[in-house]
Amino acid sequence: MRTIKYLVVHCTATSQKTAISSIQTYWKKQLGWKMPGYHFIVKPDGEVVSLLPIEQVSNGVKGFNHESINISYIGGVDPKNIPQDNRTLPQKASLLQLLTALKQKFPKAIIQGHRDFPNVKKACPSFDAKKEYQNV
Repeated sequence: MRTIKYLVVHCTATSQKTAISSIQTYWKKQLGWKMPGYHFIVKPDGEVVSLLPIEQVSNGVKGFNHESINISYIGGVDPKNIPQDNRTLPQKASLLQLLTALKQKFPKAIIQGHRDFPNVKKACPSFDAKKEYQNV
């Protein structure tokens, strides 16, 4: 098993109506990635979809992927693509449940947002994940 130092929270920076298949197509065709950007993605109804086993490396945070598990919710921007925490209540509940389970498995892992890494110039996940999950 990989050494996991970070549980990284992301947003897709898309409409909440965006299909996971569209996000996956973007990764492959636009970015040329062989692996997904996240291990898990949380739909607006709270369903957690696994995109990649946690034993494998995803493309969530450049330079930190080998030591991270990447989790995203669909959304994170308003209709004008301005960052906005628009998580639904089911998304918030599922994120908390998933992060709690992962933190039990990797107790030394730090939970933080994509934006909390050095040299990241994004608002992702459009809220302060460090503060929100500090007690997990």
